[in-house]
Amino acid sequence: MEKIKDTIELVIQDLLSKKSGLNDEGPQAWIRKVLTKKELGHIKLQYFRKGILGLSVDSSSWMYSLNLKKETLLNKLKKCSQDITDIHFNIGDLR
Repeated sequence: MEKIKDTIELVIQDLLSKKSGLNDEGPQAWIRKVLTKKELGHIKLQYFRKGILGLSVDSSSWMYSLNLKKETLLNKLKKCSQDITDIHFNIGDLR
């Protein structure tokens, strides 16, 4: 008979591996690959629907800066996933 301790450890390892697999394939991971650490501190993923990636930006100056790079960012994101068709930036709270 298998020990309960061993069974619980196997279940936890399985859950952790499934959880980490989901994080590596979603919009949040795509953003981390494309943006710099400094830029990541000023944005937050709001939604990803119908190919549109919605990002909340903390200030108008960062929104302007990211809008200047929009085409470049979009091309880099399309390398991560062909599902992305556009990026929408809006000013909002990052909490």
